[in-house]
Amino acid sequence: QVQLVESGGGLVQAGGSLRLSCAASGRTFSSYAMGWFRQAPGKEREFVAAISWSGGRLYHADSVKGRFTISRDNAKNTVYLQMNSLKPEDTAVYYCAADRLDYGLGSTDAADFGSWGQGTQVTVSS
Repeated sequence: QVQLVESGGGLVQAGGSLRLSCAASGRTFSSYAMGWFRQAPGKEREFVAAISWSGGRLYHADSVKGRFTISRDNAKNTVYLQMNSLKPEDTAVYYCAADRLDYGLGSTDAADFGSWGQGTQVTVSS
């Protein structure tokens, strides 16, 4: 089982930037893919970005492509989400998640992720 703790959320004006971090423990971090998802009030959880176990493959939702970048530092057991040019519609609780299996290439499907963090609130004001 993996324990995940997100940080870095907050209130930012439209056009601003934030970097989310997710620290992992309990399983060899460099062996599994990671993902970021978000859920806005009254909406379903949606995929944001994912990264393979090695960091060699990245996936970003169309809605964030060119503005958000996922990365990982296996030496620090941490995955990041750099968010630039933020928009009010990016307001949501952001969750990081760990792939159920080892050596995955990454996935956009929440069902493939077995461990989730508690979430961090991102609020973008207009």
